[in-house]
Amino acid sequence: MAHQPLHEHTLGNGLRVVVCEDHFVPLAAVNIWYGVGSRHEVAGRTGLAHLFEHLMFQGSANVAEGEHAAVLESAGATFNASTSFERTNYYETLPVSHLELALWLEADRMGTLPAALTQANLDNQRDVVKNERRQRYDNQPYGTAFERLCALTFPSGHPYAHTPIGSMEDLDATTLEDCTAFFRTWYAPGNAVLSIVGDVDPEKAIAAVERYFGGLPAGPTPPPARPGDLGPLTGIHGEDVAEEVPSPAYFAMFPLPSDGTDDVEAAELAVEILGGGSGSRLYDRMVRRDEIATEVWAGVTRLAGGPSLAIVDAVGPDPAKIAEVLDDELARFAAEGPDADEAARATAQAERGFLEQTETVTGLANALSANATQFGDPSRVFTAPERAAAVTAGQIKDMAGRWLAPGARTALIYGGNA
Repeated sequence: MAHQPLHEHTLGNGLRVVVCEDHFVPLAAVNIWYGVGSRHEVAGRTGLAHLFEHLMFQGSANVAEGEHAAVLESAGATFNASTSFERTNYYETLPVSHLELALWLEADRMGTLPAALTQANLDNQRDVVKNERRQRYDNQPYGTAFERLCALTFPSGHPYAHTPIGSMEDLDATTLEDCTAFFRTWYAPGNAVLSIVGDVDPEKAIAAVERYFGGLPAGPTPPPARPGDLGPLTGIHGEDVAEEVPSPAYFAMFPLPSDGTDDVEAAELAVEILGGGSGSRLYDRMVRRDEIATEVWAGVTRLAGGPSLAIVDAVGPDPAKIAEVLDDELARFAAEGPDADEAARATAQAERGFLEQTETVTGLANALSANATQFGDPSRVFTAPERAAAVTAGQIKDMAGRWLAPGARTALIYGGNA
């Protein structure tokens, strides 16, 4: 599909830069992806990638504690960061007149963060992360479901067996030396992609990046992440969860092909047809017809360094009955495949998702960084609708039979009997 041309440049220290002009509004989005996430952590230090996301806002050599956020707010910026299995990203969108301020702030913390790393900062942000874990995971109904499913799905020690939030014990054990070593290993220009989207002149934007980032040392070549391959599961590996929850529920996880493959496109369309909203097969069967669930949903987490993951969750009084009907619908789908209307709706939903992802300068900058980091090609983002549209009903059926087979998943039962 047609899109604004991309301007790509690599600095001498390895930092990859992607610039896309968008003169619709006088804004600039700055987005940095570092190629480090929870899959790069070592045993005993889980949660370090996410902890670092917080530490990166605590100052650097030329920015006092609390000043990073204050300066951006005074410039009218919106900003945030996030951590996943595979990356940590930092992003701000602000009036284009303040673009160089954003670049200076990002360069200062990329180059000099250890200068501001103190025991007090570490203790403070460790407490913030632990509290986040309590609020979003441990004390939230079904909050540990994804974490539990990953631990069930992947062998112990597998890079995806633990999630980015990390464990309380590992967070408590993390030292200032651990943080400094983690920064030196992963937060280097050669392990980062910087994308700029907005009302900018590409040549001037790249020249500004050279000014602020060009003098930073390249840093070491980061060690390779451990491979994360995993094929379709055999059998059902289940666990009863003894937690107080508002209603019984059933959660299931299925490995899928890795992101970047043709197969993942068909697999995601299959999951959309099965459980992507109120028009899906599982919703129609479980909620409307059999009335065994009050809600049911399925979705995909795409991962490039290992298997993507499909998750099904259904809330209803009899989780065992939900599991039985799930197997029934999976078997029917594997045997019949989708009809033409289902395939068309799923493809349309994929295109809608692409448009939602890229309709703002903020979203597009993140998508460019993602595709540059994971696939070496930022322009790949623009072919997402074509990739989905190229999938045939036969391919969807094949993917369902191989990866979403009945009796082949990990599962959690909340408040019911297996």
